[in-house]
Amino acid sequence: MATEHPLVQLARRTIESYVRSGQRLSAPAELEGQEQRRAGAFVSLHRQGQLRGCIGTIEPTQPNVVREVIQNAISSATRDPRFPPVRPEELADLEISVDVLSEAEPIESIAELDPVQYGVIVERGARRGLLLPNLEGVETAEEQVDIALRKAGIHPREPYRLYRFRVDRYY
Repeated sequence: MATEHPLVQLARRTIESYVRSGQRLSAPAELEGQEQRRAGAFVSLHRQGQLRGCIGTIEPTQPNVVREVIQNAISSATRDPRFPPVRPEELADLEISVDVLSEAEPIESIAELDPVQYGVIVERGARRGLLLPNLEGVETAEEQVDIALRKAGIHPREPYRLYRFRVDRYY
């Protein structure tokens, strides 16, 4: 197995600690270079090729990306409403990725999207839906927007705003 990126290692250690003992890790010294950067981040969990949890933040909610990953790793493993909390016996089988988001930029139309290169955010009032880029099974910008609209509970005929963003994805 290839060596995991330090942010993925952090997410893994955080999840293992929290699932096994309820202990929340503090930010490790070896990730000091990331300490100043603030960004939204998603932590995605897969087990046996199937999604097992994915929680993240569109905009930063923590003082830095390291703490953002710690917070979202715990949430992904224990608070994704689509799944029961991760059990200790599942930990060895988890595949983890971390997406660090760029700042979202408003766009005028779907034509400005590329589902491989950009993630999308749809917004109407307080309702927002997000879909990360380069997801298996999402081939077109229209599919990407449709999924994000469903996640947000926005009907496709309602007016909504579009934003796009890039990610740095780590495995």
